Amino acid sequence: MPSTPVALVPLRRTHRVRWAVLALTAAMGAAFAGLVCAQGSDVLSGAALTEDRLLQALTPDGGATKRSLRVKATDASATLPRLKQPSASLLVTFHTASSELTPQAKQQLDVVGAALKHDRLARYTFTVEGHADPRGDAQSNLVLSQHRAGSVRSYLVDAHGIDPQRLVAEGKGDRELMNRDQPTAAENRRVTIVTQVQ
Repeated sequence: MPSTPVALVPLRRTHRVRWAVLALTAAMGAAFAGLVCAQGSDVLSGAALTEDRLLQALTPDGGATKRSLRVKATDASATLPRLKQPSASLLVTFHTASSELTPQAKQQLDVVGAALKHDRLARYTFTVEGHADPRGDAQSNLVLSQHRAGSVRSYLVDAHGIDPQRLVAEGKGDRELMNRDQPTAAENRRVTIVTQVQ
């Protein structure tokens, strides 16, 4: 039985517009996913840790200028919910049970130092939070995380000339696990830089 030839019909203009809209929607979705990562929902490490990503994550409103309305509370007890402070979590590596920075950690902190000196962040102060996984007892983890946060602060001050008044080191111990399903996961041994917004 002979096959019937299939006629190729050129796309109508409306079909081309629909395909263009679909492609644009997919591109916007990918850009939004990148923005979420840059806003600190993931731990930045390796090639993902860039000055641009840190600037976007640590600058309030991502550096965008927005108009805002002032709301006056009529009731003295009425309070507005606090907005989440800008932050970036970094996978900074340490030797086991030590607060000594590895050469890889110093390379990552060199990127942080450059970002903190940028004009967009120059007027802000930051909390350097040290986190630990739950191995060991809670008190030891708290002390270790404080020492690690202090090491990061010291390196940024000494190697990059960041004003020590701009950085506060705080140990969080093992209280704020990022990956609760795998308590010993590397992201639970992270350092988080938090922008202090008044």
